[in-house]
Amino acid sequence: MTNAEKIIKIVNKNNGYITTKQVKEANINTIELTRLVKQNKLERITRGFYAIANSFCDDYYKYQLKSKNCVFSHSTTLYFYDLSDRTPLYFEMTVPIGYNGNLSKDKNVQLHYVKKEFLNLGLTTIKSPFGMELRTYDLERTICDIVKYRNHMDKEIFTKALKRYAKRKDKDLIKLMKYAKKLRIDKKVYEYMEVVL
Repeated sequence: MTNAEKIIKIVNKNNGYITTKQVKEANINTIELTRLVKQNKLERITRGFYAIANSFCDDYYKYQLKSKNCVFSHSTTLYFYDLSDRTPLYFEMTVPIGYNGNLSKDKNVQLHYVKKEFLNLGLTTIKSPFGMELRTYDLERTICDIVKYRNHMDKEIFTKALKRYAKRKDKDLIKLMKYAKKLRIDKKVYEYMEVVL
């Protein structure tokens, strides 16, 4: 088996993706990745990450690969949790204040900036519609985020999301208020929850 075939085998095991780290761990020279890109068998997504060329890519996963500090949030997360039935027009992601990487220049991404101490508040992982693991916020952090940015959201999406959250059996109001207090929006969250519950 050639090195190129070994790489393709790893790619196929990884749902169409491979990293330079995986290539090095397989004792294959990373120059093989460059050759496969030139042969149009792989495409470079971002530094250190590759996917099968011309294949249907998981855009959520692809965008996550562009920054290890990004977390899917806001309307994108509402969609993941079925709190909104509108497919987001762009990917909404949260990054730490000071971030100025690839995503900040991408017109398909809307970034939200938070202090580093809040980046991991409510952090969890879910499967993308294509089965890849994505970093995102849990239900309660998502509700806090939309309350905080309510003036920058479509009112109908905002109201429906709160009503849908209120009807969910898996909601955790204690956790919601704990997050809201940390983010200093507990009074607003309490007001909105009083209306929908």
